[in-house]
Amino acid sequence: MAENFTRAMVVAPQPEATECGIEVLRAGGNAVDAAIAAAFVQGVVDPLMCGIAGFGSMAVWRATDGAHEYVDFHAPAPAASTPDMWEDLIEGEARDGFGFTLRGHVNDLGYRSICVPASLRAYAAAHERHGRLPWADLLTHAIRWARDGWVVRPHVHGWWSQPSEMGRVANYERIAYSDAGRALYCRDDGSPKQVGDWVVNPDLAETLRTIASEGADSFYTGSIASVIAADMKANDALLSAEDLAAYRAKIRKPVETDYRGYRVTTNQPPGGGVMLAEMLNILENFDLAAMGHNSAEYLRVVCEAMKQATIDKDAHVGDPDFVAVPVEMLLSKSYAAEVAGRIRRGEKADVPRFSADGPSKDTTQICVTDREGNCVSMTHSLGMPSGVVTPGLGFMYNGCMGVFDPRPGHAGSIAPGKARFSSVCPSIIFRDGAPVLVIGAPGATQIAMGVLQATLNVLDFGASMSDAVSWPRFSATSNLIDVTNRIPWSVTRALEEQGYGVVRSPQSYGIAWVHGIRLTETGPEGGADPATDGMALSC
Repeated sequence: MAENFTRAMVVAPQPEATECGIEVLRAGGNAVDAAIAAAFVQGVVDPLMCGIAGFGSMAVWRATDGAHEYVDFHAPAPAASTPDMWEDLIEGEARDGFGFTLRGHVNDLGYRSICVPASLRAYAAAHERHGRLPWADLLTHAIRWARDGWVVRPHVHGWWSQPSEMGRVANYERIAYSDAGRALYCRDDGSPKQVGDWVVNPDLAETLRTIASEGADSFYTGSIASVIAADMKANDALLSAEDLAAYRAKIRKPVETDYRGYRVTTNQPPGGGVMLAEMLNILENFDLAAMGHNSAEYLRVVCEAMKQATIDKDAHVGDPDFVAVPVEMLLSKSYAAEVAGRIRRGEKADVPRFSADGPSKDTTQICVTDREGNCVSMTHSLGMPSGVVTPGLGFMYNGCMGVFDPRPGHAGSIAPGKARFSSVCPSIIFRDGAPVLVIGAPGATQIAMGVLQATLNVLDFGASMSDAVSWPRFSATSNLIDVTNRIPWSVTRALEEQGYGVVRSPQSYGIAWVHGIRLTETGPEGGADPATDGMALSC
């Protein structure tokens, strides 16, 4: 399928990032160069979704020799954190499993919600291992956008204006938390900037210029690190200079499974790849196409697979450096057949939750294929962002402490140096040794559920990439089924008659924001989720 790569393609939720990736490819960069440069731009033009102080996972497949690896950068808890430090503050658990509500929102907003920033170190590691262009060239587009400004897009404004969900802090409180953030992202009356307003960030432009000239070390051990450490210390943060200096990204092999003759590769724990692979293994036992796409029986079967994967994630999946994750058991075909048997008998899995409300979403995605055949899928995020912007630096920090389990003794419990579970699952799917699908999504705990459905749309229903990311979606990460508003009412009524609780969103799109590239005999097809401002471009 060499003709797959006669054209390169970039897909992302932000048009500025997509255009940047294409320009890097035209300048002679490869897929890794394009993905990193686009990620820097995403941190400028979608600053609550991602940034240099975030986390994520990057899949890299190299066409020349078939080398396939993940650069994993899951932000670890600072050394000052302890398993029981918030045990007495618990008010509830989110229904989607995306964190706990604590008194005072100490894990969700402000300086103590910050884990060790991981993204920038990972970009540098990926560039060192696979990049072609000079490091500084990868920051020129982001510097320009920060210096000259960008226009608030509809999806950005919608995210900034989002009210509180499941007891979490509202996003407009996050952008207004610090003086620097409020000056950047709010109007004079304190409200979030509106669609069409300009954002100019000279502080971030200067930070990126320093990183371009001095490298990522400037952020972790150099001049930027000194400013970060002083701000953290002055505000009683958990994060320290020692945490910054010690951080390194991890290089891991992919998790793999076979699905109807396709080889599915995705990321290791604490990422969400094991959930995606487990669900595919379960669903391989059913003739999904014969059920009819998004029929009541299709939703029932797929949702029960989602619920089982969620139960197993809650019980077993965490940082493998701290938790013995039974990956082999979770991905065994015999276990999948056992679960499928229960689903076939009509049994309902029970997903226990401390409390309940509706699903959340954040994060961003970049997919790239180049003319040499290299493929990259990267999902990166700030989690639910901390709201903290250090004066003079211009970027927001992650809020990753919010997803740890504040109860000691659980797979997701807090520990110094431990990374929390994330549903990010950037994936590459192969047929006969050649890549046929490069896919990933933003969307918090809904990421694996969205990627699963878009993957099924392609592999089981023959959808184009654009259709695959556009067809209506649903999710079950609790005992309730969440559906977007284009799922027919007749379908949800049939599920309710079977005893399922259904929560209908008024939104036509949602359950993650999936982006992907489908590689066909005639070239690449790109799909950008229509719920975002994104697009696909080729060259």
